[in-house]
Amino acid sequence: MDYINEYYTTHDEDSRLLSKHGSVEYITTQKYIHECAKETAARKILDVGAGTGRYSVALASEGFDVTALELIEHNIEILKSKPGGEKVKVHQGNALDLSRFDNGEFDMTLLFGPMYHLYTKEDKIRALSEAMRVTKRGGYILVAYCMNEATVICYVFASGNLQHVTDEHLLTDDWHCISEPKEIFELIRTEEIAELDEALGAVRVKLVATD
Repeated sequence: MDYINEYYTTHDEDSRLLSKHGSVEYITTQKYIHECAKETAARKILDVGAGTGRYSVALASEGFDVTALELIEHNIEILKSKPGGEKVKVHQGNALDLSRFDNGEFDMTLLFGPMYHLYTKEDKIRALSEAMRVTKRGGYILVAYCMNEATVICYVFASGNLQHVTDEHLLTDDWHCISEPKEIFELIRTEEIAELDEALGAVRVKLVATD
């Protein structure tokens, strides 16, 4: 079963980003996109896993040369229908394969959706490696993850789901959430992000909490 396609076909992602906490995420993320763009004089941006185009359309409307890659057809249709969506070059595709793009083609690459949905270290490294390949040397790659501890606090305890996750064996003995594709989101810890960075030879500049 294609859990991700079903989720994004029925889930209103635009409304989430317009909610109070979603607005904080958007404003904070935009702050760092613009800081990185200014520092490197970036103009050409690749948005991998662009979703419904919340960032792609806004950045293209500001004058950036934006290319969006998105897996879900439903999201692509919404992106293209937005005012300013016509300014974005849109492709349907997977973060694990960016072969349509040349080495160093982009000044900056955004990877805000795919890492949520990759369930093996090998796939995470592949997606990050592809992002690194298509980004110019010295350019920035901005990556979003779903964090394990925040999920334990908010979902397991604050929302009263401890019994559920215990019954379903969704927690390890050291409180790491166990994710499968049917759970939609893969959870990660900062030390696991550091392991990915080390495996790739990438330098982490900042670790930002966006909401």
